[in-house]
Amino acid sequence: MGKSLFVISLDFELHWGRFDKIPVEGQERYYALAREAVPRLLDIFADFEISVTWATVGMLLAENREEWRTYQPSQLPRFTSDKYSAYRWYERSPASDKLLFAPELVKRIATYPRQEIGCHTFAHYYTREPGACTESFRADLQAAKRIVADKLGLEMRSMVFPRNQFHPEAILIAGQEGFRFLRTNPGDWYWRDPHDSQLTKRLFRTGDAVVPLGRKTSYPLANIQDEGDAVQIPASRFFRPFQPRVAWVNHMKLQRIIREMSLAAQLGEVYHLWWHPHNHGHNFEQTFTELRRLLAHYRQLHEKHGMISRGMGSIFT
Repeated sequence: MGKSLFVISLDFELHWGRFDKIPVEGQERYYALAREAVPRLLDIFADFEISVTWATVGMLLAENREEWRTYQPSQLPRFTSDKYSAYRWYERSPASDKLLFAPELVKRIATYPRQEIGCHTFAHYYTREPGACTESFRADLQAAKRIVADKLGLEMRSMVFPRNQFHPEAILIAGQEGFRFLRTNPGDWYWRDPHDSQLTKRLFRTGDAVVPLGRKTSYPLANIQDEGDAVQIPASRFFRPFQPRVAWVNHMKLQRIIREMSLAAQLGEVYHLWWHPHNHGHNFEQTFTELRRLLAHYRQLHEKHGMISRGMGSIFT
């Protein structure tokens, strides 16, 4: 039996991750709390000795609109619909810098032990939307590497695809650009092709958070696929935000994750949990209460079964 691993990856994006779905107007308090969540998360991870990969949108590292322009790649995406282009959206958006840029927070993350800065592309690039192409995707990754190297002096090794969209060629390009460790999706049918927003798929993904609808979510480390230059690390579970006024849903969600973590520890398998730091922008204290409960359970599994916390980039160490 192999060693059991508890992997956490976070998609750190602020409004860059939602510009095509939710109007930015009226979101000031939400993102103010999301920004407060980052140092709170770091302290909690330090308390429980948790390793985490922070997959960060490169644009977050710009100081302002002017610097944002200087780091743009020479080849911008040419999506069939402008709604998917962060560049087109921001050029005509009055959004406050506080909703979009957070270089000081990314720098703070990099100073904490066991925290890894990973890539969430430069511009929250959607590889499966019409108009996406290999040249602009490669240019986007190169821009992300450049701003992280300039601002943090780091070379990233891990990557998460925005909206969990990817295809074999995107995996190949990511590997060629030095991203060795890639988060991919669970193997269930309702996680395939997430750009296809069928209602049935969405219902199954949501329902599976509270009752078992798919396969076992943990897996042996030996099952991780090495695709040439890249290693695919499937997600196990999205840690869904706290839902007020439906206590039974929150209880069942936590119990489901706890049972899955326990099974992974008993079998010596990998359990990969992910969410967005901005998910803490609503129901601030309740979300941290839930997180502390999960991490306390990890500590029990570490003591009883030897479960180990790992970021994506250190999964084999």
